[in-house]
Amino acid sequence: MVKRADKNRQRLKRHLRVRGKISGTAERPRLSVFRSNAHISCQIIDDTTGNTLVSASTYEKGFEGIGSNKAAAKKIGQLIAERAAEKGITTVVFDRSGYIYHGRVSELAEGAREGGLKF
Repeated sequence: MVKRADKNRQRLKRHLRVRGKISGTAERPRLSVFRSNAHISCQIIDDTTGNTLVSASTYEKGFEGIGSNKAAAKKIGQLIAERAAEKGITTVVFDRSGYIYHGRVSELAEGAREGGLKF
């Protein structure tokens, strides 16, 4: 019997290892990314108080299109940057949550950068 590695468990271990090193502050909050097979979402979090300041995802009612492709990820990145600018947030710490910086995760980051976020 062949034993296969649980990819999500490995991702969660990577996520915990990175979270031990980075955290969001009031001056520079954390931009956290979550992706599933069908959707992608992100939120800007102040870890000192434990509050979510801004969020955006393909789950939202106003989102049109397929939520599981790179174009959707780029739209969500631009949307989170727009909402962050309304709250006065310009710089963040990017938390990829253990996912490799490729595909939808990198497109979300590029969309956020184009929208005006610095990280």
